[in-house]
Amino acid sequence: MSGHNKWANIKHRKAAQDAKRSKIFTKLIRELTVAAKEGGADPESNPRLRTAIEKAKEANMPKDKIEASIKKGAGGTEGDAYVEIMYEGYGPAGVAIIMRALTDNKNRAAQEVRHILSKHGGSLAESGAVAWNFERKAMITVPKEEVSDLDEFMMVALDAGAEDVIEEDEIQVIASPDDMAQVRDTLKDMGYSVKATLTYIPKTTVKVAGSDAEKLLKLLDALEDSDDIQEVFANFEIDDEEMERLAQNM
Repeated sequence: MSGHNKWANIKHRKAAQDAKRSKIFTKLIRELTVAAKEGGADPESNPRLRTAIEKAKEANMPKDKIEASIKKGAGGTEGDAYVEIMYEGYGPAGVAIIMRALTDNKNRAAQEVRHILSKHGGSLAESGAVAWNFERKAMITVPKEEVSDLDEFMMVALDAGAEDVIEEDEIQVIASPDDMAQVRDTLKDMGYSVKATLTYIPKTTVKVAGSDAEKLLKLLDALEDSDDIQEVFANFEIDDEEMERLAQNM
C-alpha cells in the first residue's frame, strides 16, 4: 500500500495522546450530518452513514453526539450548509495529492488549501490533473493476530467479493465500493474485528526520502488539520525504517 496508509497507521497508534479530539469530532459530526442529509438516517440502507458511524465510534465519540448529528442531517436543514469539493494538487517531489473537503464556504476552503500547499512546497492543480492516478476503493482491515491462516482468509474474502488481500501491519482487504458492505459483513459474521472505509488507492507511486519525505509529511499533517478537509490521499512510498524515523522526529 502507499506510504500514506503507513503514516496514517502510525498516527492512529498515537491517537490516544492526540490533543486534537475536539477537531476530530467536529469533522466527524460534519460527515455524519451530510451523510444523513444525502442518504437518510438508516445506516443499513445508507453505506456512507454506516461508515461515518463506524469512524465516530472508533474515535470514541459519545453515542448521543452521533445520534444528534444524524438527526440534524436527516431533518434537512443542518446538512444544507455544506458542499463537498475535491481538490487536487502536488506535494514535494511531485507527489500527487487528492483532498476531500466538506465546507460551508468554498472561497475560504480554496484559499486555505492553496495557502497550505504553497507554504509546504506544494501547489494546487486543475481538476483531473492527478485524479486519473487514483482508484476509488473500499478498504476493510482486520487485525493481523486474528488471521491464523492467511490463505484460507483470502479465499473467504475473495469469495465474498474482495479484489485483493494485502498483509501489512494489519490485513487489508480491497474491494469495489459497491461490494464493501457484503465483504465487511461476511468477515464480521465469521467473527473478525473489521473496520471499513472508502479510500483512494494510487495506480502508481513516487518514492520519497530525506528532506522531501519530511516536508511531505508536514504538508499532509497541515492539510488534515484544516477544518474544511475531511480526507487526504497521496501516492508516495517511504520505506518502513525511514517512516519510523520520521514519525519519531515529527
